Amino acid sequence: MSSPAPESTDAVPPVFGSQLRQLALQLAATLAVLSLAWPYYGLRNEPLPWPQTALAIGATALLFATLTRQAWWWRLIHTLFVPLAWSASMIGIDPGWYLLLFFVLLLVYRGALGGQIPLFLSNATTAAALATLTRELPEMRFLDLGAGVGSVLGPLARQRPDAHFTGVENAPAAWACGRLRMAGLANCDWRWGDLWRTELSAYDVVYAFLSPVPMAALWEKAQREMRPGTLFISNSFAVPDVAAEQVIEVDDACHTQLFCYRL
Repeated sequence: MSSPAPESTDAVPPVFGSQLRQLALQLAATLAVLSLAWPYYGLRNEPLPWPQTALAIGATALLFATLTRQAWWWRLIHTLFVPLAWSASMIGIDPGWYLLLFFVLLLVYRGALGGQIPLFLSNATTAAALATLTRELPEMRFLDLGAGVGSVLGPLARQRPDAHFTGVENAPAAWACGRLRMAGLANCDWRWGDLWRTELSAYDVVYAFLSPVPMAALWEKAQREMRPGTLFISNSFAVPDVAAEQVIEVDDACHTQLFCYRL
């Protein structure tokens, strides 16, 4: 295997800013409801009705999320967070199970916590479409940012022994699974790393299947680091306000689209 590409020296985008704003929104909704409910029930000398209070916090969080034009999934999260937390507290499950579940989810979905990038798995049909799209590139150097378990790199590396493939993943469980799957492929370099610190200049094709959130920042990074004439491909999520050179319609059940941008 060739040595890994150098890490980028550019600063990592502030991916935690959005999470902090969401936390502030949830706290604001909680404080707004409790600042009214506690005095009201205190004056009446009645206990706080937590089921109704949790629902009121959820409704208030939904209102705040709507007014601040949050994405639909954030509105759903804000609406359900406190009601579900209260419901879970009533089940009587040992707290250790919640801690275990947290660590299991962290192993699989670390990218969602750090950069709002969940684990999406590319299918075999998409890998075949990528093979067709890049077949005219001899000795291609292909980079998969957020490579998951290697569902793209594995098939491509087997079909293109002349090319070199690199996968970057930072979710421990996905990385370990991909490492095992890529172990027998001499033309595949499987790396543990942060996509924001991965230098892109050495690659002919950079592929990503992330989420809408990081696409603008990732495109800026691609423009800074990728060489003229190289290809940036995003699965399902277009770069905001940038017209793709080509959009590949993949014939699969998900109606996958590959947005192709030439640098």
